[in-house]
Amino acid sequence: MNVLITGGAGFIGSHLAEALLNSGQEVVVVDNLSTGRLENIADFQGNISFEFYEADVRDESVLDGLVEKCDCVYHLAAAVGVQLIADRPVHTIKTNIEGTEIALELCNKYKRKIMIASSSEVYGKSEKIPFCENDDIVLGSTNLSRWSYACSKAIDEFLGLAFCDQYGLDVVICRFFNTIGPRQSGQYGMVVPRFVRQALTGAPVEIYGNGKQSRCFCYISDVIDAVVGLMNNGKSAGKVYNVGRNEEITIEKLADKIIKMTGSSSKKVFIPYERAYGKAIDDMMRRVPDVGRINKTIGWQAKTTLDDALQAIINSLK
Repeated sequence: MNVLITGGAGFIGSHLAEALLNSGQEVVVVDNLSTGRLENIADFQGNISFEFYEADVRDESVLDGLVEKCDCVYHLAAAVGVQLIADRPVHTIKTNIEGTEIALELCNKYKRKIMIASSSEVYGKSEKIPFCENDDIVLGSTNLSRWSYACSKAIDEFLGLAFCDQYGLDVVICRFFNTIGPRQSGQYGMVVPRFVRQALTGAPVEIYGNGKQSRCFCYISDVIDAVVGLMNNGKSAGKVYNVGRNEEITIEKLADKIIKMTGSSSKKVFIPYERAYGKAIDDMMRRVPDVGRINKTIGWQAKTTLDDALQAIINSLK
């Protein structure tokens, strides 16, 4: 099978490319390297089954020929990270919505199945725990740029489901919940690599807010198993799927765990959101996925413990 991955030099995309290559498939990656990195795909640049194109997902002239030649598309290209969203809200909105629109138009033109990467951010400030795919979404004020990302990913979902409903296109939508693993950058606010790097260097571990907010972290290999399983399933199209691990940990306890696991002398410091991001940032206290739908569809559930995931990340950054 010939597979196209947009955003394939990024954290999730590069792991997906590696897994598909290892399973004997031919992989083409498109990435503009705005947040993706060549070092993420360096190990398989010489593989005859791998091709890389440095291009923006919104460059329809490049994407058209690649979609025509592929069998399916994993659409991962997006603007991600709370810091990037705060710094470049126009870039975030245009990249996410225009990129998805072009990918869907071309997949519909050539009738290629497509997976669209979405985010648990779509649930917004909902306090109904755990989050189920059919739940209402509760977004904050348009004055807070954080919600532009959530809204852009919701529009991506609406577009995908509309193409499925109106044109019969096979569309699978995955809402990722805090995926972690080697190759993830802490540059744009990703908490685990940032904490690990700080702990390994003995720097203060910087906790944004009061640290009482909780998240569920899912290891990259489990996420890859989920998206590949959904794409290979003949009955997965036309639905949204939560992809995550449903065990919570507060951000302060996460910091404690990482400091202990690294044997670090780092101290915890608490930083107000406005100082951390340079502007007011709305946050949500809990984010827990209901994974019943994906489990029922392909029998998937996360297998990797948080401790094992963190140890793999620590080893990769030492």
